[in-house]
Amino acid sequence: MKAFINHFLFEFRTGIRNRTLLLMTYLLPLGFYAMMGLLMTAVNPAFRETMTPAMVIFAILSSTLLGMPESLVTARKAGIFRSYKINGVPAISILLIPALTTFLHLVILAIIITVTASLFFSAPLPVNWPGFLLIFVVMCFACAGLALLIGVISLSSQMTVLWSQLIFLPSMILGGLMLPYKVLPAPLGRVALFLPATHAMNAFRGLAQGLRADFDPMWSTVILLAGGTLAFGLAIHLFRWDNYDSRQRRGNVLALLALLPYVIGVLLLS
Repeated sequence: MKAFINHFLFEFRTGIRNRTLLLMTYLLPLGFYAMMGLLMTAVNPAFRETMTPAMVIFAILSSTLLGMPESLVTARKAGIFRSYKINGVPAISILLIPALTTFLHLVILAIIITVTASLFFSAPLPVNWPGFLLIFVVMCFACAGLALLIGVISLSSQMTVLWSQLIFLPSMILGGLMLPYKVLPAPLGRVALFLPATHAMNAFRGLAQGLRADFDPMWSTVILLAGGTLAFGLAIHLFRWDNYDSRQRRGNVLALLALLPYVIGVLLLS
């Protein structure tokens, strides 16, 4: 446990000094939040109702999908994981510590966004704080699992960008952050159900903000939890100490199983 804590503190301090990580974890989410607060509240005052959860979800997507996978690929290519293996560091610790450090940063971000959105943009505070915290934790869990899985199966930083953007960009357009789910055409609505952002936004609306959910928010919560659990499990199972593991091709196929809860969600909710 002492070694785990020391490793965690080392990774946290290293992350603070990492300019790329700071950009994805703090500067990008807060800059986008400020821009949306000034622009969207003027163009569409109704955006205030969902501004806080939308910007919290954006911060989670940015910090996990855009920030976590690249560091795993870089460390593996540099041979750091092989030195960990020699010194007896288990694979689960290598994956769990980046997720925990990112979660700690996200807690700070969520507090900043929630407080300032109410003060500066008149966004309503959550009416159900336990529900808000629950969805926040579950969404962090789901996205961190996907980010770790992407980092495990990718051979290069370019591949992490490709896989991450396949989730991040559709989430921005179809995930309910900018446009409500209910205004999407039926085919795009089914596509949106594959995205963690859609389920998080629906759950925030129904369980935290006191707004009408587009579908059962409890199902959204279960799907996020199942998706995160499956993604974490696959990341641990497919973890490679270096880029020369022959399981790479099989691993890419198995990684698709992380989408299974979302596929079931499409069948149940569409």
